[in-house]
Amino acid sequence: MISIFTNEGVAMTTRLIFVRHAEAEGNKIRRFHGWTDSEITQKGHLQAKRVAERLKDIDMDVIYSSSLKRTMQTAAYISDIKGLPVTTSDNLREINGGDWEDQMWTELEQRWPEEYDTWENRPYAHRMPNGESMKEFQKRLLDEVMQIIHSNEGKNICIVTHGTAIRAMLCRFRDCSLEEMCNIAWCDNTAITVIDYEDGKFRTVTEGDSTHLGNDLGTIVNQDWWEDYMKKVKAKEAERLGQNDPKSGRS
Repeated sequence: MISIFTNEGVAMTTRLIFVRHAEAEGNKIRRFHGWTDSEITQKGHLQAKRVAERLKDIDMDVIYSSSLKRTMQTAAYISDIKGLPVTTSDNLREINGGDWEDQMWTELEQRWPEEYDTWENRPYAHRMPNGESMKEFQKRLLDEVMQIIHSNEGKNICIVTHGTAIRAMLCRFRDCSLEEMCNIAWCDNTAITVIDYEDGKFRTVTEGDSTHLGNDLGTIVNQDWWEDYMKKVKAKEAERLGQNDPKSGRS
């Protein structure tokens, strides 16, 4: 297991420890839950306990959480083991899905083919029907994160949030455009992403680390859609690398 949390001897570096919430009802039954306020499942409670144990001996000064139940329940395990209070924020919530809320994932493509296409292939252009656009969503998140950083400069900050939120923010942390979001893989429930911030720049320390779950407690890695999804991700990456390879004859 990689040691991802050492922050000694680095002056005024602010460390962001992002944790995706534990498995929630929407994850288990494959319904779209953005602002739908579902709770974590029995497996989710086990995941939350395990990620809290992973973070037990890690330096942490403050804990923030999205104000939805699934994040607050996850953050409570970390709060208990660290002895720190949790500050909640509406601005750390998942994307507002509008008409997609509480709909089966298998029905989205049929009912909203255009929006589903942008979600899958052009997220920078995506807007939820009667909900948020991806650009609005990313700005909301980053504005909140920057405010949290400025209020806790030089500290180690744990932020419990959501899967789409982490992908959208990683575009900024990687210093790439939102157009690259489709190349950022989903992380599993309770996966840890660590970002350092100093002098106006972000640096990724680790991304989507869910090794604390082992093979038994993962959520998405044990679902049928994940294998097909990863094949598509690898195919896109191979195509991208091929286009950048001088030997391929492409430019």
